[in-house]
Amino acid sequence: MALVSINELPENILLELFTHVPAHHLLLHCRLVCSLWRDLIDLVTLWKRKCLREGFITEDWDQPVADWKIFYFLCSLRRNLLRNPCAEEDMTSWQIDSNGGDHWRVESLPGDHGTDFPDSKVKKYFVTSFEMCLKSQLVDLKAEGYWEELLDTFRPEIEVKDWFAARADCGCTYHIRVQLVSDNYIVLASFEPPPVTIDQWNNAKWTEVSHTFSDYPSGVRHILFQHGGKDTQFWAGWYGPRITNSSIIISPKMTRDPAPSTTQPETMQGQEKAARLPSSLHRHRPF
Repeated sequence: MALVSINELPENILLELFTHVPAHHLLLHCRLVCSLWRDLIDLVTLWKRKCLREGFITEDWDQPVADWKIFYFLCSLRRNLLRNPCAEEDMTSWQIDSNGGDHWRVESLPGDHGTDFPDSKVKKYFVTSFEMCLKSQLVDLKAEGYWEELLDTFRPEIEVKDWFAARADCGCTYHIRVQLVSDNYIVLASFEPPPVTIDQWNNAKWTEVSHTFSDYPSGVRHILFQHGGKDTQFWAGWYGPRITNSSIIISPKMTRDPAPSTTQPETMQGQEKAARLPSSLHRHRPF
């Protein structure tokens, strides 16, 4: 019985086979086999099928996509890049930049004079004291799987979110700063709204802060996320802002305007271009 080349299969069958091959193998190995495989692997149809198979899109998807291959990889990489965002591992993964008063602490929701978090899966929060408490994470994007061409050419949207609340019986001030940083630690874009102060005898409601970086300069290799605060009564203990469910998520850039920055009360968006971080990233500039 004569041997038959796999290339004699109908192209649609080959495409179906390729949808089951890991994406990195397609680009690093399969695409180099022959011109037929290269042309098939470069087809939009293949990457749309892979997106559908992985659940990144639905059959009725109608949003325009500039590059389906890049869309697939960004969807496959999409996750929260911050570790231990909800205090389930105490202070693990966070660098303590300021530890004033009685220091940072982890407590369980809802806490004294507190309210339940909107997402019932979130069980804990970080809480600050009567002097400034700040903590941060520096995300290495290349180490997280985002290669230079992906970041510089396609510039996917970078969405940051944070949640904070005050105790009902004590006022507090909340701070956040997020910076997109180059390989040599130059700040290329920044989100640093004015501090939010909540008065004593408030409703202890949880508030979301969000900002989307879009069309930022090329060269972004790290993201610095820093937040914290202190109480306004100068009470011993842990009466400052409560913080949890922080996130940095990189998503495919869709053909729509990014969501505006939000906090309650309203704050402003800051932009710093070509500002240099301190010589040591282990001692971030205080607020």
